[in-house]
Amino acid sequence: MPLFGRDTELKDLAALVEGPADRSGILIRGEAGIGKSALADEAVAAAAIAGVRVLRTAGVQAEQNYAYAGLHRLLYPLRKELTGLPERQYDALATALGLSDSGDEPTAYLVGLAALTLLADAAYERPLLVVAEDVHWLDPASAEVIAFVARRIDTEPIAVIATSRDDIDTPLADAGLSLVRLEPLSDDDASALLNLVAPELPAQVRDRLLAEANGNPLALTELATAMVDLDELPAALPLTDRLERAFSARGATLPASTRAALLAAALNDGDAVAETLSAASILLGSPTELEILTPAVENRLLVLGDGTVAFRHPLMRSALIAAATPDERARTHRALADVLAGHPDRRAWQRAAAATGADEQAALELEDVAERARHRGGAIAALQRAADLSDSPGLRADRLLRAAEFAVDSGRRDTAERLVQAARMLPTTPRHDATAAWLLSGFDDGLRENPSRIAELAALAAAVAADGYPDAAMRILWGAAMRCFWSEPGADTRRALLAVADELPVDGDDPRIVAVSAYVAPFERGERVIDRLRALASDTGRNHEVDRFLGSAALQVGAFDLAAHFSAAAAPGFRAAGQLGLLPRALTVQAWTLTRLGDLPAAARAAAEAADFARETGQPFMHGLATAVQAEIAALRGDYLHAAALAGDAERIGLASSARPVLATVQLARGIVALGEGRYDDAFADLRRMHDPRDPSHSPALRAYFLAELTDAAIRAGRADALRELLRGLEPAVASTPSPALHIGWRYAHALLATDDAEAHFAGALAADLTAWPAERGRLHLSYGEWLRRQRRVVESRTHLRTAREIFDALGFTAWSERARLELRSAGESSPNRDPDARDRLTPHELSIARLAAQGLTNREIGQRLYLSHRTVSTHLHRIFPKLGVSSRTDLAGLLPTDEGATA
Repeated sequence: MPLFGRDTELKDLAALVEGPADRSGILIRGEAGIGKSALADEAVAAAAIAGVRVLRTAGVQAEQNYAYAGLHRLLYPLRKELTGLPERQYDALATALGLSDSGDEPTAYLVGLAALTLLADAAYERPLLVVAEDVHWLDPASAEVIAFVARRIDTEPIAVIATSRDDIDTPLADAGLSLVRLEPLSDDDASALLNLVAPELPAQVRDRLLAEANGNPLALTELATAMVDLDELPAALPLTDRLERAFSARGATLPASTRAALLAAALNDGDAVAETLSAASILLGSPTELEILTPAVENRLLVLGDGTVAFRHPLMRSALIAAATPDERARTHRALADVLAGHPDRRAWQRAAAATGADEQAALELEDVAERARHRGGAIAALQRAADLSDSPGLRADRLLRAAEFAVDSGRRDTAERLVQAARMLPTTPRHDATAAWLLSGFDDGLRENPSRIAELAALAAAVAADGYPDAAMRILWGAAMRCFWSEPGADTRRALLAVADELPVDGDDPRIVAVSAYVAPFERGERVIDRLRALASDTGRNHEVDRFLGSAALQVGAFDLAAHFSAAAAPGFRAAGQLGLLPRALTVQAWTLTRLGDLPAAARAAAEAADFARETGQPFMHGLATAVQAEIAALRGDYLHAAALAGDAERIGLASSARPVLATVQLARGIVALGEGRYDDAFADLRRMHDPRDPSHSPALRAYFLAELTDAAIRAGRADALRELLRGLEPAVASTPSPALHIGWRYAHALLATDDAEAHFAGALAADLTAWPAERGRLHLSYGEWLRRQRRVVESRTHLRTAREIFDALGFTAWSERARLELRSAGESSPNRDPDARDRLTPHELSIARLAAQGLTNREIGQRLYLSHRTVSTHLHRIFPKLGVSSRTDLAGLLPTDEGATA
């Protein structure tokens, strides 16, 4: 049948099929029956003509509780190619699809990478079209994986076409697919379609049908058969309900035995016709044959395949279910449960569906389903239903909170919040309260809560510890401590948190206690924290979760060299496990600290990746912080317009979530830009904001770690007295902590402020161990050289200015390099122009790929590190070679020496 009124959409689909590498795909949205599947069928037909291979799947309501059911259907034709996957990807995908059981649940991201690799390999032989229909009914695991793939096929000969109802959300809505929204047919097109399908309709009936259908193609073709019962289809009902009424009316005319088999097919979560017939036999009390379904096929409700049964349209299934009585549905579910004795998970769901009230046995079976679930989404659904069937409030709360834990692990904020709220409405124990209190902090560290909540958490942690739950109390305390980084609760609350931490029956060397101390009291406990961090530095790489805690702790206390070390050790573990929700946290700490240390190439790579993954995993505050770091990097490189744009983007995120570290880093970036442009008053005003407790960018710890920039701005703006006042406010911190960042900045500030003994201050500052702090060493040499030149000690000044120029050239600090050159010129020495480093010619993403290739990693290994297909890596390398003037990957090693950041 020809499609009416869809010329534009057909043209878009044809372009996609003919050139799948030009764009990733299309998401077709619209109401039920509007023609989404018809367009998908046209695309499939066009693909056959163009020689494009097609893989298809579709969401089925009854299968939403079964993780990866839709993905299994999509990839089944490629099952023989699974053995060609890298071992870790094979294990993940085979486990997800039920082909093996590795014992560990794979993350959706690791399964997504395996699916991407499999599809990319298939597309290398022949372009590929992936068609996913009714994605609003896909199981969440499959939807996440297909969305993951869709985001990463921009360079692959793969296209995705997805269809979805307008009124139901789906992960593919944010997967970068072009949106095509189907509108109702025009009056002329609707009339033409009706003339084709029902040319003999009387004029009065025809006009009524056109009005009822409202341009919906399915309504135009299906309601015509129900016009004899038109009085039962009032226009007041939504169109979908009117269609369902028409389908249920069609089913009501069938023999009773056929109706029983139809309901079994509708309620079954599989499509095997043998299961439907066996369930019908139980319901009817006698054996049934395939012929029992013939009337349903003749009435255009069912389509029979090779051992399968399917409904012609999803609305037909839902119509038959809605038309059945509760007793009929319960009896059918029980019959299906008996048929599915060999499938414990499916049997448990059918028994649960048959329950009409509390049923603890069914709830226990669903708990077993959750334990066996290969994906958190399946476990969440099983535990939610188990909670519904629980025979006591305590068990119901247990199951709801356990489901909420899985939701947090999966990054499903809305689901977790809803489950926790439901649990809190029940009579709960202190253990329940403790679990509910710390669960949600995993999403945004309490950024959207009032800072007063931190004091409540401190009291709760103390109470839970007193009740004998030290581990739960530790988790609550950790959540509260994290909030002290993003917001400012005040000194009293910080002291209360420390008091609880000190009383917990937990070893003082526990990494969590070290991190809590760093977050809550970075100056007061700084010495103790730094001592522990140095002692633990040799144990990195054993536990990436612990390394992340310690990296964050090191940042808080200004031990940026240790922070970079720990976070670099944490990142590979999160990559290997596919924990892309936590990976941006480690990468952001790494980027933040590497920028401060002067390793801009490695910092840029980490920041770009952190920003991408934070956006993809729904962490706006981490995305804001990574973007602010990118702004700082751009400012240090002298790209002031780009820095200003990035700072503006980060500020919008920071202000929306009241994220103080984001806003502080934004002010730092703006201060660096103003310094580079010679706007010293503006620079001082920007950087001073971090020291004002009333300002949203005030960050008690971070403000102490930007003293060098603040000093440069103050001295050049003639604000030395204001600087001295700010430094007096930091004297207690300097006295209480050996924080490297604080003391380096402190010595620098006093060298520039000194009058009679400036030389001694400079000598003392340069005598400190700055091996891991090249940017600070370069800054000292530059300022010392400037001071010497002002003292007319020109020859001595050149040595320091030359050293500063060489350091800043190597680091890529453009503004500082230029400043050193100007000073050297004034001292009578010219400087050669800095040749752009090979790294400067690449984007951070390209640089990540080039670095890994330089280390000798294969394209597949690089793809696994960066969650890309190996063919995408190959495409990028072919773009990278001309930029660097090389012809093969073996030339990269000499151009791009390895560094710690590259291996992370």
